[in-house]
Amino acid sequence: MSLSSLSSLPHALTPFGWDDAWEAEFYPYADQGLLPGRVVRVDRGQCDVMTADGVVRADTAFVTPHDPMRVICTGDWAAVEATGNPRYVKAYLPRRTAFVRSTSSQRSEGQILAANVDYAIIAVSLAGELDLGRIERFLALAWESGAQPLIVLTKADLVPDPTALGYLVQDVEATAPGVPVLPVSSHTGEGTDVLAAVAAGGTSVLLGVSGAGKSTLANALLGADVMDVQQTREVDGKGRHTTTTRNLLALPGGGVLIDTPGLRGVGLFDAEAGVGQVFSEIEECAARCRFHDCAHEAEPGCAVLAAVEAGELPERRLESYRKLMRENQRIVAKTDARLRAELRRDWRMKSAVGRANYSAKRNGRV
Repeated sequence: MSLSSLSSLPHALTPFGWDDAWEAEFYPYADQGLLPGRVVRVDRGQCDVMTADGVVRADTAFVTPHDPMRVICTGDWAAVEATGNPRYVKAYLPRRTAFVRSTSSQRSEGQILAANVDYAIIAVSLAGELDLGRIERFLALAWESGAQPLIVLTKADLVPDPTALGYLVQDVEATAPGVPVLPVSSHTGEGTDVLAAVAAGGTSVLLGVSGAGKSTLANALLGADVMDVQQTREVDGKGRHTTTTRNLLALPGGGVLIDTPGLRGVGLFDAEAGVGQVFSEIEECAARCRFHDCAHEAEPGCAVLAAVEAGELPERRLESYRKLMRENQRIVAKTDARLRAELRRDWRMKSAVGRANYSAKRNGRV
């Protein structure tokens, strides 16, 4: 592909987020005859890529390292071969943002859930009791990703009393300082126009547990029954995984949406800044503590404990902050230890090769 033909691509790819900055990043690959495209789905070593010529199926063998943080994922901008059977993704552009959680393995690695996201829409169902701790966990990952979080309280029609709904919104707002909280009902249409207007401004990823109403909400934004929907259990309001892959979909009103499977586990991965953003009022109090390394446990002159005693800070918030900080510190320590072990292993392998080569030279075999 020539650089002159590259300049015509924004008209075709703009609905999927292509802009002048992405075009500038892609110039080196255009010189190699590669096509730009956005990854709309990944599964089993292959991916669907939206290009100016439509969706192409491509193999990811060239961009599948052992590190799960570097594998290609939904939302990436890829450089794809113009021809071939199969076609291959040769590279992907540097990510602007990335939503990352820790994997379920024992290797303390991160897992990319979505890339180049502007808005993280956290779906929370009003069909059951609010889990404020889980909301804080999602928010920490969202802030850490670089995206702007938005909390959507789904199934708002199940709380017909405006006063009761208002109290629920206030509870979530207190848990999520600086984050918009929007009650939405896909059944009545309440709030969907506001959400569509936000989503039109870029790329949004839809997050939440199974049964939160993500697929129903995605269908409401898409204006069609694109995503499969299953009923939740009446006994506990929980649902089964309807969406099994992450899919990037263009919205009729502008913007694109990445729908994700329900997340059973939301483990932190090096998200200290995100946790600090979620608990910004605690961070502000901590700046007034007598000791800069105050753990807010029993230290004299602790401004955080003083705020709890004065009723200015809920004790639940402080306990949640401690829990997430401890979890994050553990995963960071494990990650650092794993990286050190891998470096030592690589050094030993290289040393062994060097000794073998030196021995072969001395014995005249080289």
